[in-house]
Amino acid sequence: MPLSPHTNVFAGNPLDRAADRRLDADWLAGRLDDPNSSAVAVWNGQLLLGPETQSPRRLALIPASLARGVAGGEEHLLFLGLTPEGEAMFAVDIDGAADPAEGPLRGLGAFGELRANVARMAIEDAAISATAKAVFEWRRRHRYCSNCGQPSEVAEAGWKRICPACKGEHFPRTDPVVIMLPACGDRCLLGRAARFPPGWYSCLAGFMEPGESIEEACARELMEESGLKALSVRYHSAQPWPYPSSLMIGLIAEVAEGEATPDETELESVRWFTRAETLALLAGELEGLGCPPPFAVAHQLIKAWAEGG
Repeated sequence: MPLSPHTNVFAGNPLDRAADRRLDADWLAGRLDDPNSSAVAVWNGQLLLGPETQSPRRLALIPASLARGVAGGEEHLLFLGLTPEGEAMFAVDIDGAADPAEGPLRGLGAFGELRANVARMAIEDAAISATAKAVFEWRRRHRYCSNCGQPSEVAEAGWKRICPACKGEHFPRTDPVVIMLPACGDRCLLGRAARFPPGWYSCLAGFMEPGESIEEACARELMEESGLKALSVRYHSAQPWPYPSSLMIGLIAEVAEGEATPDETELESVRWFTRAETLALLAGELEGLGCPPPFAVAHQLIKAWAEGG
């Protein structure tokens, strides 16, 4: 039975993370040698994928022993967990300008951007990819200790970094973001940022601040970005978002009647949509207007409200 009635893209990772094994160096070494163990290959943020003709398009997994060979050390390896069959899965982070698919991984797949391929990937592969991509992005951004500035070292199979100088311990960070659909009666409000594609409207969103509850962050962001007052906040679903390491907390907020005004910093315009207009927007039937694609939690929030959820 699923934990949530709705599973967003990048959620639904089928792996048992087996965190207790991250400290067992002998066990990890044995799994890297095991011919049944596999690995996800990441090169400069791109994933090694199977043929374009696959439907759904799958990750092109490589032998774990090969991943260890191209990694060149523990710094570039990550233990992802155990498959439902009990086999170990790792990830390898490959740096450099030369495409490994034209070198040591020739014939095993082609590298592609996750965002460009996620809409047609198997949901479990997308979730595994998001985990690997997010942790490796954290590694790139946190190679030095935030306490003393000295180089840090990988530990616990890639899930921790330790500073040899000051003994500081560092863990992958996840930045919580509230993303909300404000609704009032038979209308919902969508906003438009200057960076969006032409005619594109989406939910409002913002990072949570220290000392805030989810509901308080939602109410603050609504007031800041649109001038609307939140009356109640309802949780819908969450989405891990590996760009680089956010957790999108999807909410539907009932707001008081009032004039909505964009802050002109985050948003250049806001617009009310009736339920009928929202359904047409989702179907691509409002000329010149669009909204986020189905793999985004914003789309699922709009869809849930429009369909009466």
